Amino acid sequence: MEPQPADPAVDLLTSPGAPFAVVRSESGGLEYADGPRTLREFVETTWAYGDTPFLIAGSGRLTYGEFFAEASALARRFVDVYGLRPGDRAVVAMRNHPEWQIAFWAAQLAGLVAVPLNAWWTAGEFTYALDDCEPGVLLVDGERLERVQPWLEGREGEGRPWTLVFHHDGDLPGDRVERYEDLPAADPALGPPDVDVTPDDDATIIYTSGTTGRPKGAVATHRAHVGAIANPRYFAALSALRRGQIPGQGPAPVALLTFPFFHVAAFTGFYAAMAAGGTLVLLRKWDAVKALQAIREHGITNYGGVPATALQLLEAAEAAGDEMPTLAMFNTGGAAAPPDLVARLTERFGERVEPRNGYGLTETLGGVTANFGAEYRAHPESVGRPAPAVEVRVAGPGGEAVADGEVGELWLRGQSVIRGYWRDEAATAAAFAPDGWFRTGDLATLRDGRVSVVDRIKDMVIRGGENVYCVEVEAVLHDHPDVLDAAVLGVPHPVLGEEVAAVVQVRPGSELDAEAVRAHVAKSLAAFKVPAHVLLRDAPLPRNATGKLLKRELRGPVGEAVRPAPGTPAAPA
Repeated sequence: MEPQPADPAVDLLTSPGAPFAVVRSESGGLEYADGPRTLREFVETTWAYGDTPFLIAGSGRLTYGEFFAEASALARRFVDVYGLRPGDRAVVAMRNHPEWQIAFWAAQLAGLVAVPLNAWWTAGEFTYALDDCEPGVLLVDGERLERVQPWLEGREGEGRPWTLVFHHDGDLPGDRVERYEDLPAADPALGPPDVDVTPDDDATIIYTSGTTGRPKGAVATHRAHVGAIANPRYFAALSALRRGQIPGQGPAPVALLTFPFFHVAAFTGFYAAMAAGGTLVLLRKWDAVKALQAIREHGITNYGGVPATALQLLEAAEAAGDEMPTLAMFNTGGAAAPPDLVARLTERFGERVEPRNGYGLTETLGGVTANFGAEYRAHPESVGRPAPAVEVRVAGPGGEAVADGEVGELWLRGQSVIRGYWRDEAATAAAFAPDGWFRTGDLATLRDGRVSVVDRIKDMVIRGGENVYCVEVEAVLHDHPDVLDAAVLGVPHPVLGEEVAAVVQVRPGSELDAEAVRAHVAKSLAAFKVPAHVLLRDAPLPRNATGKLLKRELRGPVGEAVRPAPGTPAAPA
């Protein structure tokens, strides 16, 4: 990445001796010079927030003091009763209950490797991951217990891991299974167990979303996680300076966090809240009207969620005439944000609510770039600039950096990048260049230090030798007022190789037709990018729990819809 013009705010935060100064590590990457060394050190500092609310949910609320006492007690149980030792895996599989945080941080206090699993997986998907990571303990809620039970039934005696069940009133299946609510009350005077945790010990295995195949277990060290903690803190401090404020002053944030805890976008959110002594408000499931009620009831200042829920919240607020007066920051992640999102936010709230988006992956433990405030309004197509301990390269076929503004694969190197994939040397070797650069699989451009992601390499459509970036076409489709959601993908063509197809969810009552959709795209994009096939639907498009489009579920129906009848001649190029 080319050196950028001096920015006084950046220099104030990153110069030698500043809070976010970086040094070159022995491995060649950048890392923060100061801060906690492990997740255990980080969470131990939160006890100082005492009676400040940490988590508020329909199932209960926890102060920081209560949270730390319960996490410490559970960590002691892992060591003293379950006989677990540092490096053993602790699976966490539940919806966004406050106890998810207790379970995750208890694993860190005991030196275990936390394995947050997707709460919406089926029994078969759980079986795959459990066989893969071989846990020493399962920490599940009642809903997930049924899905892991077939796997547990295949193990007996000491070969069966301990299972601790949260929010479950039914019978417990077999030996080595306990109910969390039956455990003794936590003694806040005891603290966590005495175990040794080092920066290069593994802290988590987080499975990728598996949108294109079997999930892989991304393994991250404590060193990587404390880098991931520093990244959002840096962006928050830089944002404050650019708004003429002193970082860290003023009331702590109250955030509505709608990402599922098992996803790294949520890690960015709860790490930022914990570092500032902020409060997280949780919803049992997404509901835009209930989100508005929560914002009013709790005085929420920060919103965090996928673009789809963000748009629904804005629509609900417009319909209710709700100005959300306490809201100060509107953050989207987990999936690409339509460029018109920031325009809609600005049109309604002016500059009172700061927009923010960014870029991150499971393999980077959350956001490593951010675009916010005036710069986001000026460059809504960008995911922003990297954090100090993150290096960016847009690489050509041979790994060389391409010219500014040219499309290439986005490569990343830095402290928060994982060390590799769990027990998968081939996948690790394929993902990392020899000098430590991680190949993201995303196509991007770099202009004046700002990153713009244009597509996944596997999603790009090549029509008659011309590259069509699906994200670009989707952004134009989202600009139409009657389009609620859109997905663009390639379909086979006998002459051109591929053609562009679009699946569009239309607003109820709309009279939008396929030709009108094509005409709308043609106003903004070259003819070869205009979808040759448009499928309109009323139902929502398939997305995973973190908001990513599941295009594999659309390819079959789209292929059937556009398949020519037998004997139909091939269309000309």
